[in-house]
Amino acid sequence: MVDKAMPTVKTTTLGRLVIVGMGLIGSSLAKAIRPTRLYAEVVGVDTVLDSCQQAVAMGVVDSASQDLPAAVLHADTIVLAVPVLATEKILQQLAQLKLADSCVITDVGSVKGVFVAAAQRAFGYLPHNLVPAHPIAGSERSGVTAADATLFKHHKVILTPHAHTAELALTRVRQLWSATGADVECMDVQSHDRVLAATSHLPHLLAFGLVDSLAKRSENLEIFRYAAGGFRDFTRIAASDPVMWHDIFLSNKDAVLHQLDELNADLVVLRQAIAEGDSHYLLGVFTRARAAREHFNTILAQRAYIQTMLDNDLVFLANPGGNVNGCIRVPGDKSISHRAIMLGSLAEGTTEVEGFLEGEDALATIQAFRDMGVVIEGPHEGRVVIYGVGLHGLQAPPGPIYVGNSGTTMRLLSGILAGQAFDTILTGDASLTKRPMNRIAKPLREMGAMIETAAEGRPPLTIRGGHPLTGIHYDMPMASAQVKSCLLLAGMYAKGTTSVTEPAPTRDHSERMLQGFGYPVEVHGAKTKIESGHKLTATHIEVPADISSAAFFMVAASIAENSELVLEHVGINPTRTGVIDILKLMGADISLERIREVGGERVADIRVRSASLKGIEVPEELVPLAIDEFPVLFIAAACAQGRTVLRGAEELRVKECDRIQVMAEGLTTLGVQVETLADGIIIDGGPMGGGEVWAHGDHRIAMSFSVASLRATQPIYIHDSQHVATSFPNFLTLCAQVGMHVSVNAETQA
Repeated sequence: MVDKAMPTVKTTTLGRLVIVGMGLIGSSLAKAIRPTRLYAEVVGVDTVLDSCQQAVAMGVVDSASQDLPAAVLHADTIVLAVPVLATEKILQQLAQLKLADSCVITDVGSVKGVFVAAAQRAFGYLPHNLVPAHPIAGSERSGVTAADATLFKHHKVILTPHAHTAELALTRVRQLWSATGADVECMDVQSHDRVLAATSHLPHLLAFGLVDSLAKRSENLEIFRYAAGGFRDFTRIAASDPVMWHDIFLSNKDAVLHQLDELNADLVVLRQAIAEGDSHYLLGVFTRARAAREHFNTILAQRAYIQTMLDNDLVFLANPGGNVNGCIRVPGDKSISHRAIMLGSLAEGTTEVEGFLEGEDALATIQAFRDMGVVIEGPHEGRVVIYGVGLHGLQAPPGPIYVGNSGTTMRLLSGILAGQAFDTILTGDASLTKRPMNRIAKPLREMGAMIETAAEGRPPLTIRGGHPLTGIHYDMPMASAQVKSCLLLAGMYAKGTTSVTEPAPTRDHSERMLQGFGYPVEVHGAKTKIESGHKLTATHIEVPADISSAAFFMVAASIAENSELVLEHVGINPTRTGVIDILKLMGADISLERIREVGGERVADIRVRSASLKGIEVPEELVPLAIDEFPVLFIAAACAQGRTVLRGAEELRVKECDRIQVMAEGLTTLGVQVETLADGIIIDGGPMGGGEVWAHGDHRIAMSFSVASLRATQPIYIHDSQHVATSFPNFLTLCAQVGMHVSVNAETQA
């Protein structure tokens, strides 16, 4: 199978590729490109004769020379793979030669500003065929003998074209690096040098400085005998080429000095915190750093220097058949997990959370509040400790707040941020930036908030701080717990009273949790009211298992023959049990056991046995109470006898994807008779086959078609399943535990 990150290179070849400098980068590039035959001839140039001879003897290049003018005479592409400060001399030589107009010049240096300036001086202008480039890859080894054809595979190469760079030249350099298996991106020169100063240059400077500081004092030499792995790992990069890094620091000195000054300022404060025994400050630094490092580790584990799994097509293979039996506990409720972090951060005192959902959405909420100065320990095995800062204790984040795929985080957090004194930008991944946010922006603006959106009310959202809010009454045009919660949270900062009337009941986790934190909320039928002037007091929260996650297994046990499953400690908040009510109307055998109340929320064990389901017309009053569970309910309908009709569910069209259309397309592929409506769907139950379906990055779609495999006659291949980790991290593990045959398709991971 062809590696997606390494495109097949056409056999149509260019003429001559000349690589100036047979060090690690230059020789590795030659060794990677030569077998592709992208160029008819790969020529090496080096001032050291031995390097030239070795490059030819090792088969790294077709030929090599010390004579630059002769080597580049008929070149199509020239790559300068020499130390940063050595490029200007070579550029001056090239400027004196009669190179073909189509000859492209590029480089591999880690500082682009100095390279562009050198080219400007050498040629008197910036040539249209000049494409500055930087492969972010390396090794502790150096020289032509270290040549590695795989050095750039799955690593980033950043191109920094100038304003007059020709598109043909840019395409050729992109093609060159893509052929090595690299992930090629473009960035402007200034941004590149600033980012690399922080992520590469500064760490190297610190490693060199620490090792030198310890080594030059004789009394510290004994330290090296007892240094543990952490010291070795941190200082490993001090073994890098001294000459190369000497050039880099002098070339990029302004950006490096800026980063160094910022670090020095932080170190002064850190030293003061240690001296004064400031436990809170130290814990904040360490928890934020650990979270950032864990996030970075996740990226690196999936692919070096970005190109994460979320950018690729992850395919689930759901094989037909199986029974569903056993006793399991699904992850904690995502809605409650989000709200626990938000209200715990705004409370006075320390809040402890048990059963927290450690999925990417809820983790995005934790990171958002860490960015705003809240100290949060964990999560560790579902336990989180939040050191609240009070309603007015949040600090301006250092940059835009990235919430990934979490629409809940963006919508609820907007209500909180509308009442802050500082400006904030909320952004998310490609999927989230397609989702409309006018439903919250419009009423928040009526309260006095200043909110800017992208086209059609989509993210990113820019929320201007310092604008006083005034309470309003808002009649919601569409039932939505997220919109209601957003306005209630904003109401804590608004003058007077804020009230919301909803056209149909929605989940009331926000109201319950606000009351649990001691903040008064009045609920009168469809109207919910809150007023400012109160405070949140820290509490203990036990998050029940998520009924939305349990729904997949409720349907699974209902449609698979000879099944009996117990789902433990599931939240049965009356505004969330629509899925149970709908399944029971369809004839499902579901019973609630050990009903109890934990932290203001009702929980129970849910027992589900196989049953013959029948099609129904879904009561419209139940639609808002099961809005997130409808994708898997569509699977139940496909397995039922007769016709199921759903109306009044237009909100499904503005979720992570258009869930009505996407589910209809998938069910049609499996042979199910489906008719879509503007606000719903009609499904005629019957046999299901197999085939390829697309989840469009929507975790609930992917998991629903996984459940469908229990009644399918052929395998189901579910594309774009990567976001399952967002809401249900151990879904595949639990599938295997209860007897379902769902896994990541091994062929897509080759």
